[in-house]
Amino acid sequence: MTDAPAQREKVILASVMAANANPGWLTSDRVEALTGGHGMLNIPVVAACNVIAAELRRGVSPEVKFADAVRQPIDDLLAKSIAVAKAAGADGANAALIAATLLYLCGANAQVGIPAGNRKLGSSARMIAGVSRSGLAAVPTAKMNNKISGFAAVAAVYDAMMKGELSPIQGRDIPEGVGGGVMVGHGALGEDFIFPGMAEKGAAIGTKAMMDAMSGAGMPSQKFLSALFGAAAILEIIHPDADVAEEYGPYGKVTSAFVAGRSAARTAGLPEKVHVRITGKEVETARLIGDLGLILKDIGGPTVIGIMALDEIMSVFEEGICGAGAGPVNPPLGHVCGDAVIALMCLLQDGSTEQSVARALRDRRLGFSFDPETAMMAMNIVARKATQICNGPVTEALIMSSTPTVTKALHARAARSYDDLMAGRSVGEIVRAMDEERQLLVEARGSQFLSKVKGTNIKVHFTRIDKGARRSSKMAARWLAFDPALDAEVTVGDETIHMEGIINAVIPEVAQGIGKERAPFLTALAPIASELLLAGNVIMNVTIPAVVAAAMGKMSASDAASEAQSAGLISAGIPGTKAKAEAAALVAVESMRL
Repeated sequence: MTDAPAQREKVILASVMAANANPGWLTSDRVEALTGGHGMLNIPVVAACNVIAAELRRGVSPEVKFADAVRQPIDDLLAKSIAVAKAAGADGANAALIAATLLYLCGANAQVGIPAGNRKLGSSARMIAGVSRSGLAAVPTAKMNNKISGFAAVAAVYDAMMKGELSPIQGRDIPEGVGGGVMVGHGALGEDFIFPGMAEKGAAIGTKAMMDAMSGAGMPSQKFLSALFGAAAILEIIHPDADVAEEYGPYGKVTSAFVAGRSAARTAGLPEKVHVRITGKEVETARLIGDLGLILKDIGGPTVIGIMALDEIMSVFEEGICGAGAGPVNPPLGHVCGDAVIALMCLLQDGSTEQSVARALRDRRLGFSFDPETAMMAMNIVARKATQICNGPVTEALIMSSTPTVTKALHARAARSYDDLMAGRSVGEIVRAMDEERQLLVEARGSQFLSKVKGTNIKVHFTRIDKGARRSSKMAARWLAFDPALDAEVTVGDETIHMEGIINAVIPEVAQGIGKERAPFLTALAPIASELLLAGNVIMNVTIPAVVAAAMGKMSASDAASEAQSAGLISAGIPGTKAKAEAAALVAVESMRL
């Protein structure tokens, strides 16, 4: 006679181990492709974080020195970081951008020295990566549905320049033989008038042009990227490391890059200072934008996914100026690298260990995310995939941080699935119940988070989540994420409204000026809707019940996976779930035979 408790534990253990044997079996996102750089570059970012953390913790200096030397330690750091990013699928320019940006955040200075011996972090990274220089006009922004290029900023700056509206001094008015040399470059005319004047006005013009172009392309005017490209556009033209008048700061400490960064940041409406998550390290936004603009204009020709990776790296700042990967909404797994950058910064603090950083990361995620278990599972999957390219202190901290929550989440679902199946419930019923609870959790935590941030009562509840809102194709009818039909009851302050056909009707109407009073309610529900519509990032609500049913012998692996996928309206919102669940179920079945 079979010992029922022992059999229960055997099924649960076999199911948890099988589902978690391959991290790709717990997501519908194509994480294997990410290890080759296809679609996004978060794996190269995590791998580069590993290398940088290991090197800096053993005492290698990230300083860019004004040295009469062919090579210095920063060159070796760049070479190693670029190499591992390339191994993970990043092309040369993207690898250079990732390496230079991460090292800058870790303390490398963006520029030093004039003229011989002059080094710039972006230029060094580009040369080590072996890529050609590219003008900013050819560099795209990150994809926000659509994308534009730096051409908008470059064109606006050049237009102002040709009209004589950019520089406070016209070159034709400078006495013959004076301009173009040391009497202007290190004199009052250049340092006090031309360079800061052009930096200030040019960065503002370029930033506004980027924001206007984004809006004209049906995109949100993303402040960080607009400021970054605006600063880079003028830094392509002016003397980028010139000292400026002391009204901008102490002589020798402030350059034209800082002036450009300050003007761009103010034009975009960015906060004056930003702070690294967990560590609280304060960074002056003007210097950040100016230095990153200098790096960008020197780095070569990064692609859309390169700039998206840069955007995600910048999610390290708690002000949320860009990037989605650091939460609170859990994005597709290709965006998850913010935690790795946070871990890198934490590991460089005195007295830190992988264990202390792991605890800090876990506490942040559990208290911050709309769906904490999904956040920790996402962190775990990406970290484990990144170890295929490079292991190190960062991936160790991420895995240490996420594994306890992952273990608890999988075990709880496996135990519940076993007990419910024994009680006569179907796989489909179990999956639907888990997904309904996922929805309610996201609505409750999301509403609480937004209420705190906005300083007013916000409550969101979706009264309808369904497929096929406006299309008749089989694809739209089968998968939630492709044509979602959403109705919701939304409260903002003391007013509550009910909206039907949010994505297929309400949003297009409001965007065209019809019923614009609904805009604040759409803004309130958008992050919560995004969390649910991206829920294929973690599919444990589908995989685990299917695996348990197969391990118990209730159904074949294929039938259990099919039923689970059909029932998982939210978690199985994109294709690929059945194959993952079936693969894990087959492993569990084999385990039960031993």
